Amino acid sequence: MPRIVGVDIPNNKPVRVALRYIHGIGERTADMVLKEAGIEETVKAGKLTEDEVSRITQIIDRECIVEGQLRRQVSQNIARLRDITCYRGIRHRRGLPVRGQQTRSNARTRKGKKKTVAGKKGVKELR
Repeated sequence: MPRIVGVDIPNNKPVRVALRYIHGIGERTADMVLKEAGIEETVKAGKLTEDEVSRITQIIDRECIVEGQLRRQVSQNIARLRDITCYRGIRHRRGLPVRGQQTRSNARTRKGKKKTVAGKKGVKELR
């Protein structure tokens, strides 16, 4: 398995697809990196030479924020929103959807497992 930017990428996939296993590299960035490195997109990742792997690594290091550094930057951005107590920060703090989605009948992914609240029990009126 080739190791690019500290991440093992799969051997049996085309290098264009395999690069996307790196957090922070998507379809467009992978294409840009391969074009700049002068590597064919359809070549399997396992067939790359050491020289090609080092060229890809240098380009990614120079032009992209990936893996741990990207995760740290995102968490710092969220922490800043929480600290300034803006609307988005409050939504992050409460664990609710941040981007205006409905919450009455949906948002289970963000809110977590359903917490059933006991309804009113039928109390008989005495006359």
